[in-house]
Amino acid sequence: MDHRAQEVISLCRKLAEFTEESGHITRTFLSPPMRDVHHELGGRMEQLGMSVSVDAAGNLRGFYPARTPGAPRVIIGSHLDTVPRAGAFDGILGVVMGIVMVDALTTLHMSFGIEVVGFSEEEGVRFGVPFIGSRALVGTVDEGLLALRDSQGASVAEAICSFGLDPARLPEAKLAQNTLGYLEFHIEQGPVLESLDCPLGVVEAIVGQSRLNACFTGKAGHAGTTSMKLRHDALLGAAKWIVLVETVAKSIPGLVATVGRLEIEPNAGNVIAGKARASLDVRHALDEVRHQALERMLNGAKQIAADCGLTFEWEQHLDQPAVAMDQTMVNRLGQAVKATGYPVHHMASGAGHDAMILAQKIPAAMLFLRSPGGVSHHPDENVLVEDVQAALNAGMHFLKQWEMHLG
Repeated sequence: MDHRAQEVISLCRKLAEFTEESGHITRTFLSPPMRDVHHELGGRMEQLGMSVSVDAAGNLRGFYPARTPGAPRVIIGSHLDTVPRAGAFDGILGVVMGIVMVDALTTLHMSFGIEVVGFSEEEGVRFGVPFIGSRALVGTVDEGLLALRDSQGASVAEAICSFGLDPARLPEAKLAQNTLGYLEFHIEQGPVLESLDCPLGVVEAIVGQSRLNACFTGKAGHAGTTSMKLRHDALLGAAKWIVLVETVAKSIPGLVATVGRLEIEPNAGNVIAGKARASLDVRHALDEVRHQALERMLNGAKQIAADCGLTFEWEQHLDQPAVAMDQTMVNRLGQAVKATGYPVHHMASGAGHDAMILAQKIPAAMLFLRSPGGVSHHPDENVLVEDVQAALNAGMHFLKQWEMHLG
């Protein structure tokens, strides 16, 4: 299968040429270059004896039948869209991996069918809401989502119609009732595997997220005439809090916390800040740990505000629960990695993925591939051919394991 790893990489780079922005990789929900991706991948699927269709959400779906009609199926997939000015592998690698694995069967049909799905949308770029493609498979694309509009004023429903599809047929996109589970290959998008010199990572959970906006309010004043004892410096309070957030995060294994945005009023070099607004993003694979950490950070903020003569207010706008991958599938995926001679590293995903949506309805698992330099959502995003080879080997072993357990 050695040549197949290079084939995966070459095809991903070819698909990167299908873009809305010349010289960059930008491909959003049902944009014109998505047709080119469908044509390229759909043609390859058909050559492998797969039946190919595009559902009403714009998901590309190829089905490789089982030995016997009516047998259950497994899904291998990921997304075909990108962030603006992206890399060549985020999302689309997982779709290409599925197609190449079907090719590796060389006309052998298993006791279950294999459905390879290229989701039309995962990134949330065009309409501000992610996972439109995978939501269609679990039946959660509702009227509110269809009414969302992009920057040009087009709604999701109108975008679907413009692509030649019919929103009324969305119910037909739902998962087949005999679906056994979902497997997603994806680049890690971070530096952990590389730091461990490990090609693959078995994902145990997709972390939960808390996001909020915080505001420290003091009193603006002249930088030269207001003594240090009489100041109510909002920026000082925010700065102390940012240090506290870092301290709390470092004290809890697996927790990450980020203050990524800071807005100061009046934001002048010779004026004491009267107001400091900050964002906070907290993530962990266990919701209880995340919530406890957030409580420590907020209690700390209140104490800092009191000490600095400030008021503190906050508003939470996201509390997304963690999503555990199916434990049976996690165990088997770990066994597959071990059986093919690679070290087994279990980890959480710090980013959201289609697997968290599919997990609402069917058993789901993810296998990460090392990201050189930890780079993702950037043109320098890359994969190593030996890691792709490792993932293909583990994936094929996983399918054979699955068949053996079905008896």
